Amino acid sequence: MRIPLLKRTFAMAVAMVAGTAVFTATPAYASSYKGCVYPRVCFYLTDADWAASSPTAAYQDVTDVFQNLGSKSRGAKHVMNTRNDDRVILRYLRYGETYYECLEPNTGRSYPSYLTVTGIMIQTASSCN
Repeated sequence: MRIPLLKRTFAMAVAMVAGTAVFTATPAYASSYKGCVYPRVCFYLTDADWAASSPTAAYQDVTDVFQNLGSKSRGAKHVMNTRNDDRVILRYLRYGETYYECLEPNTGRSYPSYLTVTGIMIQTASSCN
């Protein structure tokens, strides 16, 4: 039985949304969240690192190109942006294909194991729109 293309596309989109969780920190103006000290973007390799509020890596430099993630951030399970006015563009792999995602100020993301975060670019724009 073949599933029509529109239904397959919709099902894939639903699966992608269900696979990532979005969370927002209480406005952290010049403070920290889950051990991520303002104004950093922190990476947590495992759920245990996240639960312990113990980031394994942090980035804070605004760049106009992607920075490749190192061994303590590549493939992180959680990412937190404590910056108040800067968005973060994350590059990740999903089954070998490259995708990009914008992370608003003072928000974070959780990633399923089939997504591998590979790069970060911090930009001075205050929203993803």
